[in-house]
Amino acid sequence: LHNIYLVASSVMDMFVSLDALDSVRFSALKADSWYIEAAKEAMEAGDILYAGKYSAPDYEQILSENCELAIENTMISHTPEVKEQLEKFGVPVLTDHSSYEKNPLGRTEWVKLYGLLTGHEKEAEEAFAAENEAFASIGEEEETGKTVAFFYVTTNGGVNVRKSGDYVSKMIELAGGTCITFDDSDEENALSTMTIQMETFYEQAKDADYIIYNSTIDSELTSVSELLQKNALFADFKAVKEGHVYGTGKNMFQETTGYGTMIADMHAIFTGQEIKSDYFYKLTEE
Repeated sequence: LHNIYLVASSVMDMFVSLDALDSVRFSALKADSWYIEAAKEAMEAGDILYAGKYSAPDYEQILSENCELAIENTMISHTPEVKEQLEKFGVPVLTDHSSYEKNPLGRTEWVKLYGLLTGHEKEAEEAFAAENEAFASIGEEEETGKTVAFFYVTTNGGVNVRKSGDYVSKMIELAGGTCITFDDSDEENALSTMTIQMETFYEQAKDADYIIYNSTIDSELTSVSELLQKNALFADFKAVKEGHVYGTGKNMFQETTGYGTMIADMHAIFTGQEIKSDYFYKLTEE
């Protein structure tokens, strides 16, 4: 397939790993919204064009270059008229449901589908095998016994955390940690995050062995002092006192073929070993 209109941002990394980026002609994100370098460079070079967001695509532009497939995310269900219009114009629509996978590596395995669609099946098998191998390297080890809080501070001072059924919580568990969650729901397809008051977060997470700040949503923190500027209460946290504070790279949620590596790096964090990718980094003291 060629001249694909790619709306599902989680799929772009799969095309990069397949060496099939030339199959993508249109993006629903602008260049400055990509943290996948190859995608950003392709847009800046004009190889991939911005064709409007999922709810308002530029139909004329899409049709002018013989778009052969639109890959949407599940948000398209909120604007079914867009899907109907694309199909009316002869553009098939595929809705990516990889986010429904309960196991993080199940999300990565979707690379096999896109390998099939682009004629890169061998590359797809290799990409998945590499991540599976990274995960397998820690798969037989016992739990670390470490508790982990994954979060970011909202603009109004609340704390956004992952739900118990979310795949980030699952990755922490697969890495041998115990994710501190604030709900009893393991409901499939439920919203993956929730926002709670700082007091509630403090009460349950102050004794966490590790805290990981989600910099993909908020600004990228580089030091513990910047975290304390968000709220002085963080100074009381066990992880802050012991120097176990980490941040996420901006690429974490867009690079969906890296889940095996992410899990392996989380395990490295929880066991005091060296991180081997740029998905996570340790915050400095100052």
